[in-house]
Amino acid sequence: MMLSGDGTFRDDESASQMGSVTSIEGSKVHLELGLRNGRPSVRVTVGNLVRIRAGGAILVGIVTTLASAHERGREPGAFASLDLLGQIIETNGVPGFCRGVTCYPAIGDTVELLSPSELRIVHQVSVANTAAVGALYQDPETPACIKLDDLLSKHFAVLGATGVGKSSGVTIILDEVMRAKPAVRIFLLDVHNEYAASFGDRASVINPRTLKLPFWLFNLEEIADVIYGGRPAVDEEIEILAEVIPLAKSKYAQYKEASDRQIVKRTLGKAGGYTIDTPVPYVLQDLIALIDERMGRLENRVSRMHYHRLITRIEAIRNDPRHGFMFDNANVGGDMMGEILAHLFRLDPDGRPMTIMQLAGLPSEVVDAVVCVLSRLAFEFGIWSEGAIPLLFVCEEAHRFASADRSVGFTPTRRALSRIAREGRKHGVHLGLVTQRPAELDATIMSQCSTLFAMRMTNARDQAFLAAAVSDASNLLTFIPSLGTGEVIAFGEGVPIPVRMTFRRLPSIRQPRNDTSGAAAGDGAAVAGAGFIGAVVERWRGATMNKVGGQDHDPIGAVRLGRETGPEGAQGAALDHVHRRLLRRPLDAGDTVSQAGPHAATPLWQQGGV
Repeated sequence: MMLSGDGTFRDDESASQMGSVTSIEGSKVHLELGLRNGRPSVRVTVGNLVRIRAGGAILVGIVTTLASAHERGREPGAFASLDLLGQIIETNGVPGFCRGVTCYPAIGDTVELLSPSELRIVHQVSVANTAAVGALYQDPETPACIKLDDLLSKHFAVLGATGVGKSSGVTIILDEVMRAKPAVRIFLLDVHNEYAASFGDRASVINPRTLKLPFWLFNLEEIADVIYGGRPAVDEEIEILAEVIPLAKSKYAQYKEASDRQIVKRTLGKAGGYTIDTPVPYVLQDLIALIDERMGRLENRVSRMHYHRLITRIEAIRNDPRHGFMFDNANVGGDMMGEILAHLFRLDPDGRPMTIMQLAGLPSEVVDAVVCVLSRLAFEFGIWSEGAIPLLFVCEEAHRFASADRSVGFTPTRRALSRIAREGRKHGVHLGLVTQRPAELDATIMSQCSTLFAMRMTNARDQAFLAAAVSDASNLLTFIPSLGTGEVIAFGEGVPIPVRMTFRRLPSIRQPRNDTSGAAAGDGAAVAGAGFIGAVVERWRGATMNKVGGQDHDPIGAVRLGRETGPEGAQGAALDHVHRRLLRRPLDAGDTVSQAGPHAATPLWQQGGV
């Protein structure tokens, strides 16, 4: 019996009969292969899908082992073993595939290779909510499909060593998500800046020069990590921050609402209901003034030193141009949280439902904190929007941000990713992980990924980790070290059955690559002159120079310096004047204060970003 082209079962004497069942052990079936001239009559190898007719169903299995009689010490013959995966059954006259079996074969039942039409049924080609991402290893003419709903709702991971085609595979998967699920927004953490050209005008690319992530969006743990550059924080200084940040937030709110300084003075010292982690704006100079005020009340020199060192640390990172994405408007204020969320997560996609966040170029000591903020914002937006806008959060080099070694990395980043993995699906936030070292990835986060795309891996620890994570057709893992570039073995809920397949090839212009990797090898000789090298050195030095000369271009620079060094009376009057002029209007693209009065804020996506 075979499946005909019209979807009905029929007898076919030319079916590829391999052999017959000799023994059964649970889901494992053993068979003897038919011989012709001393060789198996049908060429079969490990990984082939086969069928066994059992009652009204066709059982589907995968060949796991092959052996000759010589190896078994028996009379001449050839033998095979297979694992049962599921069955093809008719429902209202329409054949379909389902995982698991409801009946078992009997001794002597015939075993045959699956026909091309049956392969299409098993792999759910043309079924709703599936998408073709490549071709089957067994039959390159049959598309390999993924189930998009299960892939997204139950998270997925792409695993493989460097250079095996992970990034191209991720591009193809995300391509299909955007095509079939236009309502889903995608946020991709691009650690190596290699995806900018892969999605064309369908993606908004954010890099360190165009990123706007104000410091006041950072919670206490995150801002402390930035201040201390990833080093252990000083407990006494953290206690000071925890005390004054809510006060600075309250002071900012009062400046916005009050037109008279006396009103502010009467209410100063109260947090106004804000906590350290309430995502509302405050002005960095107010924070420094509050710390300085408390330092002035102390007479103990040791206690004063904690306040002084904290002010010094804050001033150092504020003046570091590499942290400009956080502090460029530190003394202007402006509540842009809505615009920032809309820009980051493409809430108004305008034909670009995807954001590529390029991380290369950010200071290495703040990358963990930035990833933590972005992960947390994605999850909390899902909570407070009640999942109204589905979001797929894709994390490249996931082992770097959620290491299995608790002593490595930034704990809040691991916690933020773990929250998405454990609870994100309830709030419409889905997770995609990409890593070359799965053994170094947090096992709790990995266990929440119900679909795995395993590409070539040669490391024994990574293979052992993968074997522990896969429950069905684990015998396919023996192929992992020998997979070719672009080949993948997919397991889990996002594929109809465990399958070996090849991702389709992308056009060369869309293949992920580092922004500089496309240059020809001979191009270097043409530009590596003294002028070029001098420009490189200047850019290198300029990226880490403090903002000293830049004060001439800052209309409120004198106010900043005056508050730090001038008389107290002048400080207060100047700052009050600036607050009253600036905090009543939305924040503009820079520090420049309009002389013509209030004006509307320029949307972030029109401020030079892509």
